[in-house]
Amino acid sequence: MTVDPAGTALVALHYQNDVLHPDGRIRVGLAADSPVRTAVIAAAEALLAGARARDWPIVHVRIAFRPDFADLMTNAPIFRNVQAARAVVEGTWGSEFYEALMPDTTRTREFVIKHRRVNAFYGSPLEELLRIVGVQRLVVAGVATHSVVESTVRHAVDVGFHVTVAADACASAQPAEHAASLHSMELIARVARGEAVFE
Repeated sequence: MTVDPAGTALVALHYQNDVLHPDGRIRVGLAADSPVRTAVIAAAEALLAGARARDWPIVHVRIAFRPDFADLMTNAPIFRNVQAARAVVEGTWGSEFYEALMPDTTRTREFVIKHRRVNAFYGSPLEELLRIVGVQRLVVAGVATHSVVESTVRHAVDVGFHVTVAADACASAQPAEHAASLHSMELIARVARGEAVFE
């Protein structure tokens, strides 16, 4: 499968301070002292720049909850941990986008949506927005690989999108989890690195 530049969108998942910054409160994607942080952020910057240069629609997906967490469903350990850490609280630094990976508000084909589950499609306008902009192919990247990225990729494939995973712009706190998730997604999606994402 090759990327169709006329019908492709980039879906950028959870590039937020609590997820990416060393002082962030969520450690599922990157440990506080992770040696791969710089490389992941640089890859995400290059991915965003490449998508903008090609005039792709970009959907920045963020996760955030009310300060009282009344909108958080605590049926899974990951969400109970978010609440315990008081992470990604709406209106705080932690829920904001990481500075180097912020949406470009001057572009008409750049969008921001919010969700509250692992899968970015669930309970959000993501699918409707992608249908509106008329794409059939997605490039997906974000943190963490084995949670929001894999869950979102699986849903995207199930509803008919062709998906490429930008592996260099993804991370998990444990390298083995990252590698295993990428290997698992190869069954349903194309996994690419560097400039190969755009081929």
